[in-house]
Amino acid sequence: MEFATKPTLAREMILAALDGGATASWVAGDEVYGADPRLRNALEDRGVGYVLAVARSHPVMTAARKLRADAIAARLPRCAWQRLSAGAGSRGQRFYDWAWITIDTAKPGQRWLLIRRNSSTGELAFYRCYAPSPVPLSELVRVAGRRWTVEESFQASKGLTGLDQHQVRRWVSWHRWTVLAMLAHAYLAVLAATERERHPPPDGLIPLTCNEIHHLFNVLIARPISDFSHRLRWSLWRRQHQYRAKTSHYQRRARTEP
Repeated sequence: MEFATKPTLAREMILAALDGGATASWVAGDEVYGADPRLRNALEDRGVGYVLAVARSHPVMTAARKLRADAIAARLPRCAWQRLSAGAGSRGQRFYDWAWITIDTAKPGQRWLLIRRNSSTGELAFYRCYAPSPVPLSELVRVAGRRWTVEESFQASKGLTGLDQHQVRRWVSWHRWTVLAMLAHAYLAVLAATERERHPPPDGLIPLTCNEIHHLFNVLIARPISDFSHRLRWSLWRRQHQYRAKTSHYQRRARTEP
């Protein structure tokens, strides 16, 4: 075994998956991957689009000259920004201001610098994007938002099913633990989705979540107790409280949206 950086490992794993018959239209990643030109070139050679985060100091070639990403953002006119949702989150739609410019026009394919601005704090995030053919801004925003969904799933798996608690040093044991943890999280996710579809929650309650199903499983099955009714009342109270918090957040968000 030889040392390999994260982008190198990612490149090898993605190419192996593509060679194995897996299909992918897009790849998303954080700044560690966006700064690696070999990963970007490998994806472009395969015709796979990407939306990879980059640092504010990342240099990009515009139609005029090479500039830092934050320098480009500072020169954008007000009309360049559009309010779009990057997908639904735990507190509703995640709206940000987005802008994009075309970069590296001398190369085949379509390349952009995508800029995200938090409408409340003004914080900026930058993405280097590629697609074999033209795509709308909304598609790049959608891909950027999907990366957060994947990261949230990993975080939920760590908290609910112990994805990061293997404490092993060998491949086989780690692989078995990881598969079991992911299977357990998939079970919770499918159970929650099925429950929402078959038994919509009454007014005043949020739908059953993976967290709530995990809690009920522990107190009713894994460690059964006699006071079932008490535990179920606690579950209803939590869901009512979360419903009120969610409703209040949506109302406050609606008042602040232009």
